Amino acid sequence: MTKKIIILFSASLMFIASSVEQDVEKVTALSTEQIEADKILDPLAIEYIKLSLEMDEKEAGYVDAYYGPASYKEEAQKHKRELSTLGKAIDNLKSRIEAISSNNLPILSQRRQDFLSAQLTAAQTRHKMLSGETLDFRSEAIGLFAVAPTIKPLSDYDAIIEKIDAIVPGEGTLPERINAFENQYNIPKDRLKVVFDAAIAECKKRTAQYIALPKGERFTLEFVTDKSWSGYNYYQGQYESLIQVNTDLPIRISRAVDLGCHEGYPGHHTLNMLLEKHLSKDRGWQEFSIYPLYSPQSLIAEGSANYGIDLAFPNDEKIKFEQETLYPLAGLDPNSAAAYQKLQDARKDLAGVRFTISSHYLNGEINRDQAIALTQKYGLVNKERARQTIDFTDQYRSYVINYGLGQKMVADYIEKNASHQTARWGLMERLLSEPSLPKDLK
Repeated sequence: MTKKIIILFSASLMFIASSVEQDVEKVTALSTEQIEADKILDPLAIEYIKLSLEMDEKEAGYVDAYYGPASYKEEAQKHKRELSTLGKAIDNLKSRIEAISSNNLPILSQRRQDFLSAQLTAAQTRHKMLSGETLDFRSEAIGLFAVAPTIKPLSDYDAIIEKIDAIVPGEGTLPERINAFENQYNIPKDRLKVVFDAAIAECKKRTAQYIALPKGERFTLEFVTDKSWSGYNYYQGQYESLIQVNTDLPIRISRAVDLGCHEGYPGHHTLNMLLEKHLSKDRGWQEFSIYPLYSPQSLIAEGSANYGIDLAFPNDEKIKFEQETLYPLAGLDPNSAAAYQKLQDARKDLAGVRFTISSHYLNGEINRDQAIALTQKYGLVNKERARQTIDFTDQYRSYVINYGLGQKMVADYIEKNASHQTARWGLMERLLSEPSLPKDLK
């Protein structure tokens, strides 16, 4: 019954039928078939958690979030295996998971099995890197995140640069003119909190119209410095997040909604809450209490968080909200919003530039100074922002693909299979609540 519902589920009716599917899934969770599947996979999932925590002991930051039993973390801290021995344990666990016949598993358990296998492929890849093996950009991206972007030559973006050059007035190089223009839209530091509070509140309000958020969910917002990223969500478990916003460089007004959606609603905070509620708590699938950063899970996380901005603020709703609410709070002129938005829209066509520069840089085809210079020229930013971008690439390497490529894959998947806003939110919720992988977006 459950298999037929999932296989034959019409995307256009997906949201309407979601409540029916949830009821069927509850019944399935109590079935003999599901109980037997959990008996097989649960012990392997616990091994996966422990191996991931051991990897975190070898590389600080490998685990992005963990809210499972403290005893597993204590065990990992005490279990000081050699890196080579740990690698063999990862290989062995992956082989045992893949050896399980999926024929008799419920469909969601099949996806759980696939998820564990894919996560362990990423662990194998990261283990190789920690062991000193050098991978080219494409191989690294596929090994860690199960996909790789198309790398276009930078010359493909020259026509876009020329078009933008024609709409930005002033003196100096194009990056200098754009920086001078965009500095008019900086949020004063003493107004950052009030602007971000309002932006995140609106992101939450719009998300809560379509997705039932767990009772008692909350987050703490902090402004920090000395980071290579602009924002970060540290999920704490129990439906709580720490959201940090980096203030090393001036924050433009457009970033308030972007970061509010990406780090909060319907982005990382929402994703982690739904996984905790529906999989970790309701189903008892403990592997969703841990999130290894370098894994296919990140493409889903970053892609859905970026797409969530457009989902929450379709068409011209973002600029309208900014003009009516955020510009006045920031002390900026709302009448100038259209000119700023025009530039932001034009720059979207340069999204692939970062992939090309990162690929050349990580493959050793250009050095750091060249990467910074090319980021200035094709990313249309000043040297400080270009340096921060390459700092991120130095720290996180091919992780950069998860933003642009992930967003495109999630957007294409949802908009292809859901024709109206309510259905899109329903499909988004399912994507965030299930063992989703990049291959599920194809």
